[in-house]
This record gives sequence, structure tokens and C-alpha cells, in this order.
Amino acid sequence: MASESLQIGPFQGAKGQMTLPGSKSISNRALLLAALASGTTTLKQLLDADDTQVMRNALRQLGVKVEDHGRDCIVTGCAGIFPVKHADLFMGNAGTAIRPLTAALVMQEGEYRLSGVPRMHERPIGDLVDGLQQIGAQIAYEQAIGYPPIQIHAARVAPPEVIRVRGDVSSQFLTALLMALPLVARKPIQIEVIGELISRPYINITIQLMAQFGVEVKNP
Repeated sequence: MASESLQIGPFQGAKGQMTLPGSKSISNRALLLAALASGTTTLKQLLDADDTQVMRNALRQLGVKVEDHGRDCIVTGCAGIFPVKHADLFMGNAGTAIRPLTAALVMQEGEYRLSGVPRMHERPIGDLVDGLQQIGAQIAYEQAIGYPPIQIHAARVAPPEVIRVRGDVSSQFLTALLMALPLVARKPIQIEVIGELISRPYINITIQLMAQFGVEVKNP
């Protein structure tokens, strides 16, 4: 039996307006930066998705005021210091939340636990932990080395002039360091990327967002 065919004529054009959903990568970066900043930030057209809900809930658990207004979100920043110093945070399967939040929590001198769904516990975080341990972070793995769940113990961090992090596994490790280091930097810090940096456009997004919050990153 011959298969039926459908002929489609040439496209003649179309008119109209549409609103595209936001990016989870941009949304979660913006949420964390707004939480760490001073004052109140209104984030417009924020993506409503599992990853961003995980980040919002975690920030609220850490004492940050996060208000949802339709597709907008109003965040009252904590000026770099989370009010809550002990928390058990469930991160679902949100890699865009657990990695940058891990770096930010290391700077808080508190006691935190981060876990997720079973799939999250198969997603690597070891290279980020290695980078954070270079500045004095005290992080322990509960199960497999290099993977969540993790425990962050109170420690006074002291960034060296140069921090090394792998760039060939995930750009989120570098993104996490970029967003967290200004919390403790007293002078410029150099991050040396080992290996080929993948997903460079995501790093550019991070740098552009940080600039909007007043942080200068030089990317040679």
C-alpha cells in the first residue's frame, strides 16, 4: 500500500508577538547574585521550572526574602551573608543550583548539607570541591567521593592569588567560583582553567550578569 504524502507549500511569512520562556542558567545565576547583593532586585520574566524553584526554595531556607509576582521575582539581598548558618538543603536534580550554591555556602562559615534525588548523586561535583579546598573549604562527601550528598563545615577561607579549576568537565564549576569569590576577595584573584574550557558562552553569560551587579571580571 502506497504511503500517503503531504505537500507543504512555500512559507509566506507570519506576524505576531510571542514571549519566550527564560533560561534556567540565566535565571538561577540571577537569583543567586540578587540574593548575595545588597538591596532589592526585581528579576523580570524569570523562568518557572524545577531548577529555579529549587534555587528559590533553598534561598528562602537560608533566610533570603524571595517573592514571586507572576513571572517576576523580587529578591531582597543579604549583602553576601546568609542569615541562616545551619541548613539541610534538598537540591532535587538541579545542577544549575547545587554547584553555584555550594561555592557561595563555603564562604558563609556555617554548617550545611546538600543532597538531591538519586540522579543528582550521580552528577560530579568533585572538581568544584577541589577548587574550593584550595581556599580552605572543609567539605566532606557522604557517599561516593566526588559526588553529592556533601557536607560543608564551618571554615575561614583565604583565597590564594591563583586558583586552579578544570574546565573540560562542566563550565558550572568555573561559574560557581566566579560568583562566590567576590564574597571573600580582598584583592584581585586569578582563576586558572585547566584543560579546554567547554561551554564558554555560559561563562560569558556569568560575567555579563556579574557586571550588572557591579563585579568586574577580566576575561583575557
